[in-house]
Amino acid sequence: MIIPVLDLKNGTAVSGKSGDRETYKPLKTVFHDSSSPLKIAMSLSHYGASRIYIADLDAIEGKGSNFQIVKNINEHISVMLDCGACNIEDVSKALEAADKVIVATETLKNIEDLNDIFNSFSKDKLIISIDIKNGNLFSKHLKLNLEELITKIKELNPLEVILLDITKVGSESGVNMDLIKKINGIEELVIMGGGMTKKDITKLENAGINNFLVGSTLHNGKLKF
Repeated sequence: MIIPVLDLKNGTAVSGKSGDRETYKPLKTVFHDSSSPLKIAMSLSHYGASRIYIADLDAIEGKGSNFQIVKNINEHISVMLDCGACNIEDVSKALEAADKVIVATETLKNIEDLNDIFNSFSKDKLIISIDIKNGNLFSKHLKLNLEELITKIKELNPLEVILLDITKVGSESGVNMDLIKKINGIEELVIMGGGMTKKDITKLENAGINNFLVGSTLHNGKLKF
């Protein structure tokens, strides 16, 4: 399944490269002639998307939120929301706006909070995001390596896990296939993202991965649903 990506900042859909959010600019997309998140999302739904990944960059960076926009979008297409949620209270609030909440290693403060979240909410409402930057697990707080995190994920047994190479976001340079070797045993759970191209999809399907986060390649029209 192709899952389109929308990054939101100051009420606008934006795009950029390699997670350098200060340089992000209003998104130009084949799906609408504006950068309106709601209009783009409705168009994506019309063209066949059944759900959408939204990163609320303001919420992730602690500079406000786009929750009302996300809530409006969720009325038209199911939203998987990354808003920096890292505890029970955050997740509960996020679920008021979206169908599913992403708990990302970038903002997760400790493993105990991850345990609490999985003990408090239905698994079908939660997605863990393994964030990778420059080949390593990316987190502002966790003192784990990727292998240790994979072990913990196997214990929690989530329904879905995002594997996102932030370094490749917006680059259209191809996904980091080397990462697949490091997630042995959870391939069937993985939603792959970061640098996705049309050619990558066949490679990933052969590796047992069937869900893909696609941003730039989809918005510029190089890939269709």
